[in-house]
Amino acid sequence: ELVESGGDLVLPGGSLRLSCVASGSIFLFRLNEVHWYRQAPGKQRELVATVTAGGSATYEASVQNRFTAFRDNTEATVDLQMNNLTPDDAGTYYCKMNNFWGRGTQVTVSA
Repeated sequence: ELVESGGDLVLPGGSLRLSCVASGSIFLFRLNEVHWYRQAPGKQRELVATVTAGGSATYEASVQNRFTAFRDNTEATVDLQMNNLTPDDAGTYYCKMNNFWGRGTQVTVSA
């Protein structure tokens, strides 16, 4: 099971840190990539970041240099630090590992 948390209402230019916690086999977690997706109302779900088993991360172009993913294989978590948020970053953020999805956490960016 994957559980996201940390979503909130934030002002433009603000920051949030999302967390994805995986329950179950730590062994399996350590072997797999974890992905962060987001979905805005009326839009398709899009990939935001991918974190390899070793902790390397790649990012969608619009969040590069603003978002940073942190992986902790001992705690089975992948956090997403989001800085300088804009209204375009708003939506429901999901983490995914293999074919498993979390239920999402809501990020709202508004003045």
